[in-house]
Amino acid sequence: MADAPHLLDATMFWNPSGGVRRYVLAKRQFAQAYHPHWRHTIANPTPDAADQLRVPGWPLPGSGGSYRLPWQRAATARLLAAARPNLVEAADPYRLGWAALDAAAQLSVPAVAFCHSNLDQLARSALGGGRAGALAARAARRYAVHLYRHFDLVLAPSEAMATHLRGWGVPRVQRQPLGVDCKVFHPDRADPAWRSALGLPADARLLVFAGRFAPEKNLSVLVDAVRQLGPRYWLLAIGAGPQPPRGERVICHPLQLDAVQLATALASSDVFVHAGAQETFGLSVLEALACGTPVIARAAEGLAELVDAPVGLGVGSGRTDAFAEAITAVCEQPRAALSAAARARAAGYAWDQVLPPLWQQYGRLMGHNEALSPAAPIDLSQAQAVIRP
Repeated sequence: MADAPHLLDATMFWNPSGGVRRYVLAKRQFAQAYHPHWRHTIANPTPDAADQLRVPGWPLPGSGGSYRLPWQRAATARLLAAARPNLVEAADPYRLGWAALDAAAQLSVPAVAFCHSNLDQLARSALGGGRAGALAARAARRYAVHLYRHFDLVLAPSEAMATHLRGWGVPRVQRQPLGVDCKVFHPDRADPAWRSALGLPADARLLVFAGRFAPEKNLSVLVDAVRQLGPRYWLLAIGAGPQPPRGERVICHPLQLDAVQLATALASSDVFVHAGAQETFGLSVLEALACGTPVIARAAEGLAELVDAPVGLGVGSGRTDAFAEAITAVCEQPRAALSAAARARAAGYAWDQVLPPLWQQYGRLMGHNEALSPAAPIDLSQAQAVIRP
């Protein structure tokens, strides 16, 4: 075993628009800045750098080619173990998660799981609710306990997700929020020329959404709210997915992989809107807050922990009229106060704020302490893709 601590991150969720990818690359950059003696190996089925470990996998049905699913548990475990890490972290609960556990057991090293997805909600949604959905959700909860009970630590990005896991019976669960690069996502990115290029009326109120165009995002609620509010309101949707929003005064822009360009769009808009009720965290919401853009989001799951009255509004209902009322209320408030509160909220989630406690957890699991005193915010602009799937 090498003298330098060696962390291995294993994930199948690896594509240019992936939130898990952003988290893992942020950790790498953080380690390079404050823990240069650490080694960091990234293992995934679709590597985009020469120093990443390729894990064999088959295309995942329904992912549009974005993800590959590793099936060969034993072979994958041997591949991971051959890297000789001191600690293994798995970012998904499927075959790669089990292989990560096997590799950690072979090496007698700690294993960490990061629960980025709510398996209960995924199973329930897949079967359309009702009795079948309830049975699927129950099976998913039992599976989650069966898997996660073997890990030395289970991380959840929000207290809501941590509470779910504990309620299901998963042991050793701790909240570990995700973060944002507050240098890239900044109010100074606002650009009147960018906004003018949209060709909107001078008095337009521009709402923006950035993320995956998927059913669980409830984009139809936002489209209907814009129609209900009238000709002054416009919706800009940035992203990709199977259900792009369509409607009067709706503008769709493609997936934006340049963090600075996305920050420009967020900072130049009046309000960020998100009607999804299943987010375990909400990276795009956090990025909007860092840009000083007030947010209106469903007051559910992880979003409820990021959004409240000082920075915008949390909406307790998924109804169109509830969102329309919230949009009107926020647009009529003084922008300066909302922007300052949003920026302050995001500052508490800067990567150099949320990652030091994680490194202390790593050190504890490996039997030593890791002291960190970041001198200044780190620039992760080259490490991040900017749309969460």
